[in-house]
Amino acid sequence: MSKIQRALISVSDKNGIVEFAKELSSMGVEILSTGGTAKALREAGLQVTEVSDYTGFPEMLDGRLKTLHPKIHGGLLSRRDHKKDMEDINRHGINPIDMVVVNLYPFEAAVSKPNATFDEAVENIDIGGPTMLRAASKNFKDVAVVVDPADYKKIIEELKGGGVSYDTKFYLAQKVFSHTARYDTIISNHLAAYLKSAAVFPEHLNQTFSKVSDLRYGENPHQKAAIYREPLYKGLSLVDAKILQGKEMSYNNYLDSASAIDLVREFREPAAVIIKHNNPCGVATADKIEAAYVKAYDIDPLSAFGGVIALNKNVNAATAREILKLFVEIIIAPGFDSDALMLLNEKPNIRLLVLDTSQNPVGIDMRKIQGGLLVQERDMGMVEDVRALKVVTKRKPTDDEYAALSFAWKVCKHMKSNAIIYTTKNSAVGIGVGQTSRVDSAKLGAMKALGSLKGTVVGSDAFFPNRDGIDYIASVGVTAVIQPGGSIKDNDAIAAADEHNMAMVFTGMRHFKH
Repeated sequence: MSKIQRALISVSDKNGIVEFAKELSSMGVEILSTGGTAKALREAGLQVTEVSDYTGFPEMLDGRLKTLHPKIHGGLLSRRDHKKDMEDINRHGINPIDMVVVNLYPFEAAVSKPNATFDEAVENIDIGGPTMLRAASKNFKDVAVVVDPADYKKIIEELKGGGVSYDTKFYLAQKVFSHTARYDTIISNHLAAYLKSAAVFPEHLNQTFSKVSDLRYGENPHQKAAIYREPLYKGLSLVDAKILQGKEMSYNNYLDSASAIDLVREFREPAAVIIKHNNPCGVATADKIEAAYVKAYDIDPLSAFGGVIALNKNVNAATAREILKLFVEIIIAPGFDSDALMLLNEKPNIRLLVLDTSQNPVGIDMRKIQGGLLVQERDMGMVEDVRALKVVTKRKPTDDEYAALSFAWKVCKHMKSNAIIYTTKNSAVGIGVGQTSRVDSAKLGAMKALGSLKGTVVGSDAFFPNRDGIDYIASVGVTAVIQPGGSIKDNDAIAAADEHNMAMVFTGMRHFKH
């Protein structure tokens, strides 16, 4: 157990610091402090020694230089059980410092402000704070180091019991190194944005995330899970969606919601997406959001049960009434009209998430593998004008077919590979996903279709490796195809399309999603 005779307190986050310092003072602890912290403690009636008085060296450089002094760091780094260390500090009039209570300049908060400047960012880089924290943590056997106000209560309880335990000091030290690593990572990543030469994939990828909450379980009940927030994220953020009602979100809820958001944001006209097991089972657009939802539901009512719904327009009463006919897990929308909320409140377990899906997601995609990390740019590619694409068949698409091909390409981008989708110009008709051969996906999509496929078009996330897929979709009534092209057997696929009087366009862009 370690008794505390002298503590250095210098905090930006002053929550609870006066009460904590009063407890320390009542136990006879001498308090060293700086600047605004010293002022706050004095105003609370506490006796405080300024660090500049203790070191005999004034604060300089507008406060940049305060604690970087041998009398501070000698007091932190000296090992109490090393005779030579103690002789050294005694020779130079240095007193041991047994506790450091420091939290750092609020860099993250400062640069999160809308108009934060580069100079403001630099001025909020703490130097003395991390140095003291690291010094104290290295010497954790002799120095208790406190960076989180949440730990004040535990420390006071232990001090009243005789001293801070070894286990607690070790816990506090590890917490500090995690804290300073996160702090430096945020600074590094923020400053990198100012570099003209900044690499998309740097030599060393530094990332830090803060836990939002534990989740009930992972993909399966035997797996533990949690959700974390990325700092300084300025794009479309599901983590920060406003939850109006419903049970806690699960791991699978977040995965399905992310897929639903990615797809619905492809559309500007009223659109509805229904996701089940990370794949779309209903997608449609219409003049009104309630009509879009009904069309999306009618594509595959069986799969829609227990799904996640994403809408790109506010939920009105008419839409709410239609949704309430079905058991759903989540509804995501930019907003909910008051009368719609009154209706949806009748089923309080439905999770209602408010999220502006018009925003763009930013950053990179990461996927953990055994012993490593795969990193790639997000797939933001999209064909803006299908009429500008290369027509490879004898027949060109009609106006309606062009519209349908555009819709199909937007949707198949968000389906698991291999992906084949049958659509009209504003609705999916049959969805075939995740098969190990493209022709199997074509057959699955046709099997899932509840209505006729005659006159539909097909979107394919990657090229047709053989003509068998073209022959099959022609047999069920497809009249036009959009696909990347690029197979060594493209000519066979084109010949098959011509034989069936189908129109085919090549995008030159693939959308694999594994």
